[in-house]
Amino acid sequence: MAKGDPGVPARGRRAAPRSRKATASEPELVQLLTPEGERVESYTGRDGTEYRVDFTDEEYRGLYRDLVLVRKLDAEATALQRQGELGLWASLLGQEAAQVGSGRALRTQDMAFPTYREHGVLYCRGIDPIMPLGLFRGVDQGGWDPNEFKFNMYTIVIGAQTLHATGYAMGVTMDGRTGTDDGEAVIAYFGDGATSQGDVNEAFVWASVFNAPLVFFCQNNQYAISEPLERQTRVPLYQRAAGFGFPGVRVDGNDVLASYAVTRAALDNARLGQGPTLIEAYTYRMGAHTTSDDPTRYRIASEVEAWQAKDPIARMKAFLTKQQLADDAFFAEVDEQARRESVHLRERVLAMPNPEPSTLFDNVYPNGSPLLDEQRAQFSRYLESFEGSAH
Repeated sequence: MAKGDPGVPARGRRAAPRSRKATASEPELVQLLTPEGERVESYTGRDGTEYRVDFTDEEYRGLYRDLVLVRKLDAEATALQRQGELGLWASLLGQEAAQVGSGRALRTQDMAFPTYREHGVLYCRGIDPIMPLGLFRGVDQGGWDPNEFKFNMYTIVIGAQTLHATGYAMGVTMDGRTGTDDGEAVIAYFGDGATSQGDVNEAFVWASVFNAPLVFFCQNNQYAISEPLERQTRVPLYQRAAGFGFPGVRVDGNDVLASYAVTRAALDNARLGQGPTLIEAYTYRMGAHTTSDDPTRYRIASEVEAWQAKDPIARMKAFLTKQQLADDAFFAEVDEQARRESVHLRERVLAMPNPEPSTLFDNVYPNGSPLLDEQRAQFSRYLESFEGSAH
């Protein structure tokens, strides 16, 4: 965790409330930054775990910068799809805090297994943001090296990555890479709708029984495409973990500080050999499920407006302003950086070369195969049949 001195507030700043504790009468929700930008020094869960962060001023500003850049790059990708430059895009709008907070909580040696929406985590792992755009433009299969960045390829099949993560985490234990502070932990991302998939529940069973060093990070954005949360579960999602024999915790997914604190604690427990944890990041998908979706058909404007008041970037900006950690010049500089990077991203996407159709056979097997060669030849003859025609 980042270092700092939480006990002595800087001159002119407002001191944070000392702490909050979970109550027995309502579902747990770890929060260190209120929607109004008020700082909570610590939160103690029902199990006695205390969550806090000790960031420097520069690290607080860095988190804000991450949130703004990630949102702007995501908005640019959405615009590119609307203009016909991408085949599809799954926006993270509204979920930036859950992704940046958890992404920054990962240590260098930790491994992440994403869905198709974890653009913020991808950014935090140091991967060029153009990589997923190549995938959704159809010019490659993603392009980054999962071993280099400790971030697996995007997974489109709902929930499948949780089983991949579980198997990987079991391998970490078998290799003896747990039990110390520098051990490896694994995190698997998925949405609330995926909790109804068999793959996810099977992953819970295996991870629990084999005490895998794995954090299940569920971004509960309230909708499984068009199905609201109440049609997925009768209890808060984090409480499902108890039935599988491991702890669960719910965090304010629009609070980047709490998302960081809860994820870092769960990852450290995992790396020390204390088994899996389920984190439910309670957030909201402000946009469409993907660009092929129309959310106005299944939710009302007043609901969206209520969640806009909990916007993760607005609350972080309010915190920085109230604590005199940033001024208008800083916010303007961040906005300008975001604008420049989004323009650069657009230019690079438009400059992507269109691959030859037959290259889809190139990387199926490392040394090819007779069957693959036959398929390639058939496909080449099919393409040749269009030469000189009006097609």
